[in-house]
This record gives sequence, structure tokens and C-alpha cells, in this order.
Amino acid sequence: MNQVQLGSSDLKVTPLCLGTMTFGEQVNEASAHAILDRSLERGVNFLDAAEMYSVPARAETFGATETIIGNWFASRPGARGKMVVATKVAGPARGMDWIRKGSPDLTASDIVQACEDSLRRLQTDVIDLYQIHWPARHVPAFGVAYFDPAKDKPVSSIEHQLEALDGLVRAGKVRAIGLSNETPYGVHEFVRLADQMGLAKVATVQNPFCLVNRTVENGLDESMHRLGVSLLAYSPLGFGLLTGKYDQSGTTGPDVPAEARIAKFETVRKQRWGRPEALAAARRYNALAREHGLTPTQMALAFCYGKWQVASTIIGVTSVAQLDENLDAWGTELSPELLAAIDTIRWELRDPAL
Repeated sequence: MNQVQLGSSDLKVTPLCLGTMTFGEQVNEASAHAILDRSLERGVNFLDAAEMYSVPARAETFGATETIIGNWFASRPGARGKMVVATKVAGPARGMDWIRKGSPDLTASDIVQACEDSLRRLQTDVIDLYQIHWPARHVPAFGVAYFDPAKDKPVSSIEHQLEALDGLVRAGKVRAIGLSNETPYGVHEFVRLADQMGLAKVATVQNPFCLVNRTVENGLDESMHRLGVSLLAYSPLGFGLLTGKYDQSGTTGPDVPAEARIAKFETVRKQRWGRPEALAAARRYNALAREHGLTPTQMALAFCYGKWQVASTIIGVTSVAQLDENLDAWGTELSPELLAAIDTIRWELRDPAL
């Protein structure tokens, strides 16, 4: 895999990124280390974490993922120097009262303290890419389809958050900065203020992108392209819907394995990935993949891997076998006829997991 540059930063990463939110919940530390070993062995140099991980988020596992990664670095001399490490500061609590006592804001001091805590857990001197996990202001995200001005509340400004991030870069604690679950307005405002004030420029935006959620293509892709900001695509398999494993059942029925990721996420099932419309659309795409001699996983990943909008695709796994399957899909090419058939389904069903 050729490496790609993230935005205007000096970070060069593989077009596949290892997502680690399962570490500490579905994946124990020994298994996580085996996955990290295999990922490095197969040439992936990019991993993504967050202070709130593992998920589903619980007070007992807050920071567990970063701690597991930090222990891996400590036990694998030289590994840290081979990896580009991304992590995130959580936005306003969203019901998680163990994060900054449930604060409804994300202040400049919150960002600085969270970074210090992540550095300690990761056992490193610098975070390569530090991201705001979701905006402090009200935005249509996590299954919310529409912006509602009535839901706006006083929060820290983008300017103050950007100044805090810039301070971390100038202090040498962060190499580049990014956003997540952002809108075109947010990306433009962060970039505008950086240019106006001479502050660190956003290099990346990490948003959902997959066959059942292509909302990035509804205008955010143009903003990012013209502003020189790279997309990190998360949930390329639609929370498992696009693997085909739920094709013969509902996502919440008794026949869903208890260890399945979607079975553990009560909130998620009520949001985008658990919608009946999302499952129905996934089944259409999965059937299309089989008609063309591909597994649903191969087609869904190849779709993301081949999109011009995507700089790096974040793959989340619970085993080395899953990791190998996801990596083996790299290089799979979808024919023009298949891509046209995918677009036909999208035109009919749009983005049911937005």
C-alpha cells in the first residue's frame, strides 16, 4: 500500500487505518496486542483511538483502549516509531457523566488536560493526530438528520478550541489536528480561522462513510477537497450490517449473537445503524455483492477503498482473522457496471443510516 499525506500536514499514512474502539470491551488486552502485532506485520502504520474508548462507553472502561495501546508500545521496543497514532478528545458528555463530570461544553482547558491524559495513557511524548471527537455546538450527527437552531446552547467557540489545539502543536505535544463528525460549516470555520489567525490548520475530518451512509458526498466532500482536508472514513461496514451477518435476522432479535457489536449498543440500535431501513438497504447491497462473485465485506470495503474522497479507511476488528479479511480486500476493484448498480440502489434508498 502506498502511503497518503493527510491534508497539508507532514503525516503520511497507509490508506487503511486500524480502529481500536473494541479494545478493552470486546477485545481483551492480549488479543488487542496480537491484532496490533499483525497489523504492523502487514504494513499498516496508522491507528486511531479516543479518550472515551472502549465502546460501548462505560465509566469502568474510560481510557482503556489508550492504556492497552500504551502497554503495547511499552512492550514492543521500536513499535511507536513505526506508527502514526491518532486519538480524540470527547465533545460534550452526551450522557457520559464520567467525562469531565458530564460537562455540556468542551473548553480550551478541557482539550489541553485531555491531551495530557491521553499522552500518559498512550505512554508517548507526542500524539500524531489529535481530533475533536464531535462538535461542542449542536449539529446534525449520530442519527440526527436536521439542524435545529432552537437546540443551540452557549458553548466554547471554535476560535478558542482552535487556539488550544494550536498551543498543543506549538508545545510539541501534537503534530497535526483533526475533527470528527463534522459538517461543511464546521470544517470551513476551522480552516478560515486558522488562516486568519495563523493557527494550526485542520488536516483531517473523521466521519462515517459506507454504502448505507454516503452523506459525505452531499457537499462535505467538495468542502474538504477545496480546503485541502483529508477524509478518514469510519464504519465502512456499517456497524456489521454490510458483512451479511444480519441478512437472515433482525438486528435486535434473539438470534443476534450476544457478542455481536450491534447487540451491545442500545443507543446505536435506536440511531442510524439499527434502523429497519438501514438493514433493508444493507441486504440489497449484500445481495448485489454476491451476484457479482464478491462477499458483502469485500464489496463494502472495496467501495470505500476506491473512492477518491477517502484518504484512509478505518477498519475495526475483534480478531486477527477479521483483520486479515479486511486487509485482504485491499486491491479489490469494482467494475463500472457494479458501481453503477450500487448508485442505482443509493438513488432509490439514499442514506438510511445517516
